Amino acid sequence: MTEIEWADFERVEMRVGRIVAVEDFPQARKPAWKLRIDFGPRIGEKRSSAQITNYSREQLEGRLVVAVVNFPPRQIGPVRSEVLVLGAVADDHPVLLLEPDAGSQPGDRIA
Repeated sequence: MTEIEWADFERVEMRVGRIVAVEDFPQARKPAWKLRIDFGPRIGEKRSSAQITNYSREQLEGRLVVAVVNFPPRQIGPVRSEVLVLGAVADDHPVLLLEPDAGSQPGDRIA
């Protein structure tokens, strides 16, 4: 584990977003979805590619997620991924999405 300074953590902007669209991503090297996520009026909608195919389209659409919104965009095949959706990762199970409690709204900052 690498120790970081508090100031480093403060620079990471994590926000609540609502998945508004889930599209197939057949060009991905590993199975993935293309997501459109609404982060509220200040940030707006952003796109992401996510290897979370253990969730169905129906389980994802409308779901609240947590994402890092201030990384530079990353080109993943034909998709420009603008945010990183966060989840728990372990070798023995698929990615499990972090989910904010009920009452959280798109755009809320994670602190």
